[in-house]
Amino acid sequence: MKVLIYSDNASTREKVRTAIGRRPAADLPEVEIVESATQPAVLRYLDAGDVDLAILDGEAAPAGGMGIARQAKDEVHDCPPILLIIARRDDRWLANWSRADAVVSQPLDPMAVAEAVADLLRRRPAIA
Repeated sequence: MKVLIYSDNASTREKVRTAIGRRPAADLPEVEIVESATQPAVLRYLDAGDVDLAILDGEAAPAGGMGIARQAKDEVHDCPPILLIIARRDDRWLANWSRADAVVSQPLDPMAVAEAVADLLRRRPAIA
């Protein structure tokens, strides 16, 4: 399974990668993690159709994860689930607007990230 992590902040990408580890849950296969710091690269990965989950940083700049999520849900055929990282719990309404499938908030709780990733990966048809 392939998981895409998008953030312009290398530290954020590292925290997410560490939280997921090689296997986010015992009942899931090992994951391959790919990273991106730019919107065009994210869209290329999503358009290629080989990403099982996208984790997008809502605070990334210049293109925020919320806008990318909305664009992907509108434009990418068979868009994978999207986990959105939000800065504040009050940003959940924006995550709903972006049509993200799940959210985690900063500061990142590694357990919450791993649980959200595992839940979303279990929903993919390849796992069922």
